[in-house]
Amino acid sequence: MQHKKVKLTALFWLIFGFTGLHSQNTLTVTDIDGNIYQTVNIGTQVWMKENLKVTKYSNRDIIETTTPATLDVSGESAPKYQWAYNGDEANVTIYGRLYTWFAVGDSRSVCPTGWHIPSDAEWTTLTTYLGGFKIAGGKLKETGHLHWQSPNTGATNETGFTALPGSYRSINGEFSHFGIYGGWWSSTGMNPYMVWTRYLTAVANYTGVYPYGKSLGFSVRCLKN
Repeated sequence: MQHKKVKLTALFWLIFGFTGLHSQNTLTVTDIDGNIYQTVNIGTQVWMKENLKVTKYSNRDIIETTTPATLDVSGESAPKYQWAYNGDEANVTIYGRLYTWFAVGDSRSVCPTGWHIPSDAEWTTLTTYLGGFKIAGGKLKETGHLHWQSPNTGATNETGFTALPGSYRSINGEFSHFGIYGGWWSSTGMNPYMVWTRYLTAVANYTGVYPYGKSLGFSVRCLKN
């Protein structure tokens, strides 16, 4: 009888154990450049657990960058660019790239097929599931001080989201707050000039929300459709 029970248990997992009810790290997604991303289930959502690194839209068109990386783009009405932090490609493996919203919002899509830029409401679904914006930040941030500067307040990374401080790029070409700040675009505009973003800092446990200009450079996390 015991032998039969073990057999039935094994059969159950063979049939039902690989039907998409995965734990973190079992599902990956690949972008048009061939970069492979780990993903994580949080509540009803499936997120990339890494910042986007892609340099092409989904139709293989190039997402331009600037030369130098610190070029002032304030005179451009709709700059569509991506950058490695400080123009150093060595930073991309860990922190991903920074994108203007004009690139992120392009209809050619920066996310892999079947994935999208999360709306502000979808970001809110995430933080609500984690107990609200006042405490969600710590649950999303990578722990320790390898990438986040001290004190990395409240960081537990209990979600597996592994948020990193990729910083941001201003329209005049300045890269700043590396190791201190991470900001991520949503797809939701506040007005024709500004878009809601979510941000985390090394000195707070909360998840901030703020409207920033579309020409700034922020990180991207894609969400499964």
